Amino acid sequence: MLPFLLLLLFAAPQGAGNSPAKAAAVDDGPSYTASGEMVRPENYREWVFLTSGVDMSYSDSAAAPARSVFDNVFVNPSAYRAFLKSGTWPDKTVLVLEVRGAEGAASINKRGHTQSPEVRGIEVHVKDSSKEGVWTFYGFGSTGAGKPFPRTASCYTCHQEHGIVDTTFVQFYPTLLPLAKDRGTIRPDLLKELEPVAAPAAGSPASSK
Repeated sequence: MLPFLLLLLFAAPQGAGNSPAKAAAVDDGPSYTASGEMVRPENYREWVFLTSGVDMSYSDSAAAPARSVFDNVFVNPSAYRAFLKSGTWPDKTVLVLEVRGAEGAASINKRGHTQSPEVRGIEVHVKDSSKEGVWTFYGFGSTGAGKPFPRTASCYTCHQEHGIVDTTFVQFYPTLLPLAKDRGTIRPDLLKELEPVAAPAAGSPASSK
């Protein structure tokens, strides 16, 4: 009888830390091809949803798009849990920007917009200390791996100048911004950017566009 009990003892799991389910849960960081491109994170819509924007632009002179678009942002769960504790992003953070078209009247919807079933584009922002500059942007087409944006791309400069937490736009993440304030991880020199922007006065050039 004793050998059978010993067999059961050694066959039993030795703690939750060794379970396949837990190992899979934390293995949500970036993966790369042999040529350095990023493997598309196919299950990103099962990650943590951070925010959605409509027709956002960082330029005063940008023309209104011919057709509205939604920007949806997701982050890998392990990075989200780390942010909740520290107020900043850990290594191997993966932020996914998904672009979908804005649909008009459909089904029982008579006004406003819903999101298109089709994905128009995906961009990914990855924190990986093994890469040049630590943070890298990748662009994805409809299929295949994502190519890294060149370091001369304007998105790097924009995020370095205006990203309030670790070069990321946490100012647009309504559930994480208060937490970053509490943790004191917001760049002090960018606190002014969080102040409300006054609406243009009636009759001003900005209001007549």
